Amino acid sequence: MKECVLKDGPCTNCGECDLCDLDKTKKCDNCGKCIDTDAASRAIKIDEVIMDL
Repeated sequence: MKECVLKDGPCTNCGECDLCDLDKTKKCDNCGKCIDTDAASRAIKIDEVIMDL
């Protein structure tokens, strides 16, 4: 069973994890606008890689 990436428990296919952080009415398109641009450098920490088989 697939685990939810936002909450503890199984995935219910609600689609919440696919929404834009800046505009909840839009699906995320990985534009990067939600990442702080005032930093000297940018990095995203990857906690885990989930393989959807």
